[in-house]
Amino acid sequence: MSKQNVPSYGGQAVVEGVMFGGRKQTVTAVRRMDGSLEYFYLQKESPVWVMRLKKIPFLRGIVALIESSAIGSKHLAFATDRYDEDPNNPEEEQKIEKKESKIAMWLGVAVIGILSFVFAKFVMTLIPVFLAELFRPLVPGDTAQVFLESFFKLILLLTYIFAVSQTPIIRRVFQYHGSEHKVINCYEEKLPLTVENVQKQSRLHYRCGSSFILFTVIVGMFIYLLVPTDPLWLRVVDRILLIPVVLGVAFEVLQLTNKCRNIPVLKYLGVPGLWLQLLTTKEPADDQVEVAIASFNELLRIEKEGAPINNDEPDNLELLE
Repeated sequence: MSKQNVPSYGGQAVVEGVMFGGRKQTVTAVRRMDGSLEYFYLQKESPVWVMRLKKIPFLRGIVALIESSAIGSKHLAFATDRYDEDPNNPEEEQKIEKKESKIAMWLGVAVIGILSFVFAKFVMTLIPVFLAELFRPLVPGDTAQVFLESFFKLILLLTYIFAVSQTPIIRRVFQYHGSEHKVINCYEEKLPLTVENVQKQSRLHYRCGSSFILFTVIVGMFIYLLVPTDPLWLRVVDRILLIPVVLGVAFEVLQLTNKCRNIPVLKYLGVPGLWLQLLTTKEPADDQVEVAIASFNELLRIEKEGAPINNDEPDNLELLE
């Protein structure tokens, strides 16, 4: 069986854990304070009209992005809430801590979500426009302005990722991100999922969301060449209105580079995205790889047996609807 016939799986690093997803199921494994693992299960249940949109080129990328963000945020919220709870605490004390943890968690997720949206949609879109406009006396041409704008956007992106990667918690998340990629690569190589085999794999992968982010910068540059850069107000409006177009095309480029990754010469189309992953992934420790392996094996299990429900997590009943 070739790599092309191996089922495709995706994943996401969370706080002290890893989420993996298949066509219908998603699972997160989180390392608790006492070293034990706890799992969170969530089924993918898209309406018929969403499934139809996911078959339409260029639209499917936007739908996939929204869907993965919605699912990923639930797994991230679970991990944020559970990883630092001590299972050995008395039951009543743990309930109080859990309540306080949930409040802090939801506030944290809301703040992170708002900041991410503001940064991605406004900072990354508009600040490069204004910076490039400042240099219009020296760089007056439309084409040159687009190239300069894209350069500033790339610098902002790299600076932001490097800055957040210096914080201890994000660095550990990036290590789990690396373990996620290693597990997928090991699986696609059809090797037994042992810590030793997984650690030998690359921490980079062609389907990574980090590559997608970089492709939005590259694709946006070419799309912006088709619209005027003057006057400034029109340039700003164009950039905002073209966000869905850039996302849709970038997704198709990401899919193309994944399909071409084993073809000589064409495989280099995805190399820029792999370079960015050198920042968004870190080499994981063995215990982090163990968490990723456990999560992936649990996904494979429930795909055969059906998704269980955490009895101590009533919210799962609502999430599974």
